[in-house]
Amino acid sequence: MFSLYKKILFITKSAKNIFLALPLLLLLLTLGCSSKDPQSTFDTLGPVSELQLELFYILFWVGLVVFILVAVAVFYIILKYRAKPDDSIPEQIHGNTKLEIIWTVIPILLIIGIAIPSVQAIFASSKPDSKYTNNNLTIDAVGKQWWFEFEYPEYGLITANEVHIPVGEAVTIKLHSQDVLHSFWVPKLAGKVDMVPNNDNHLWLQADEPGIYYGHCAEFCGQAHALMRFKLIAETREEFEAWISHQKTNAWTSSDPLAQEGMEIFMSRDAGCYACHTIQGTDKAKGNQGPNLTHFASRTHFAAGILENNQENLRKWLKEPDKVKPGNLMAKNAAVYNGTSDSLTEQEISALVAFLRSLQ
Repeated sequence: MFSLYKKILFITKSAKNIFLALPLLLLLLTLGCSSKDPQSTFDTLGPVSELQLELFYILFWVGLVVFILVAVAVFYIILKYRAKPDDSIPEQIHGNTKLEIIWTVIPILLIIGIAIPSVQAIFASSKPDSKYTNNNLTIDAVGKQWWFEFEYPEYGLITANEVHIPVGEAVTIKLHSQDVLHSFWVPKLAGKVDMVPNNDNHLWLQADEPGIYYGHCAEFCGQAHALMRFKLIAETREEFEAWISHQKTNAWTSSDPLAQEGMEIFMSRDAGCYACHTIQGTDKAKGNQGPNLTHFASRTHFAAGILENNQENLRKWLKEPDKVKPGNLMAKNAAVYNGTSDSLTEQEISALVAFLRSLQ
């Protein structure tokens, strides 16, 4: 009996120490958070994310209150009614019907209380209502291993890894997947929604402020999942229309001899780049396995948003793509990288860089 008492006393002391350490641990976790982080969900800049944050706060505070009440009750019972060396066997009772009814009814009421705003948020997140400016802009987003393709059906335009929207307008994004399960997430504008093969999904969002918003795949999709990112650029309606007009034009062909050489390499059978990429205005480059490169040089980043679009990074990418982004399909399938053809020389890489950098 005394040995059992010592064990209970040890467990009680340990539990007290853990209980006292919890506030400190919570404080440390809180200090590690910042609403100004580029992908923080606590700095909402759109109506959908704001609605979802309000719902989070409701669930958080209700959950926290329940946790504290239950924890206090548990520790009170443990401390007050802990066994003592001279205790006899307590009176055996069947239960307390009134108490059981109370602790059944209260959780039901709590669940109903949090279900109402949850259901309201689900319906509000499914489509914009009349109070939002809606010019019926629809964008098709396709998740691929490991990059995003964006199509504007209304404008007959396809681009990759950077999506532009007009600021202050509701935009519907239809979600598709070409291969495995992906998830579309722009933390400051809307919660993540899965992109499921053969099961199209959608979301709507609105950016209240112009700027660049960071997005990424939020569902594990393979080796390069962590490197599957994109940028969402919110701009004025005039800037958006100008961007659309520019993107619809054919690729600009440089008169620079090095860029011309790079174009010849790009279109050659040995390199085979044209088979996987589209460059609008060319006769051969009409592939769709890789990103559309028509106006590649006008993008701020490439390789699914992980590299800044500059000459140094582009050279690094063309030289050893698998080291930059392990598992990417270009390194796996392109003959110049998988050993079925001669590797690119430094001169050829320089020419390809000059050509791609000319695609404004």
